[in-house]
Amino acid sequence: MGARKKVAAEIRKAVLEKQYFAKLRNNPSSPRKMRLVIDMIRGMEVFRALGILKFSNKAAAREVEKLLRSAISNWELKNEKRAERGMLVISSIKVDSGTTLKRMQPAPQGRGHRIRKRSNHVTLFVEIGNTNTIYN
Repeated sequence: MGARKKVAAEIRKAVLEKQYFAKLRNNPSSPRKMRLVIDMIRGMEVFRALGILKFSNKAAAREVEKLLRSAISNWELKNEKRAERGMLVISSIKVDSGTTLKRMQPAPQGRGHRIRKRSNHVTLFVEIGNTNTIYN
């Protein structure tokens, strides 16, 4: 590895040590369905978001709830203290499309229809912040 690459990698690692996040990769649901759930909790206080996700009827909400619990746990491990109500906020959350599995389904008259089984990647960032938003 060259000197410039090594310095850039060390800077990137130092920045990531100060951020608290969790990633969910290759989740087998479409990005569009996941974005519907993500938009419900964007910018909220984490414990309020957990309550919303727990009582949501969407299947993707269970996955996001696990991801949010993981991000809170990461914050607690790095800071060596428990997260309290009103302390942490979801600073940013994004959904990217993952790999698409292409399958064929038999159709009438010897034809075949293509089925696309989509997947997504979710990245959730948590930070200490004020919760004086429209959600309170």
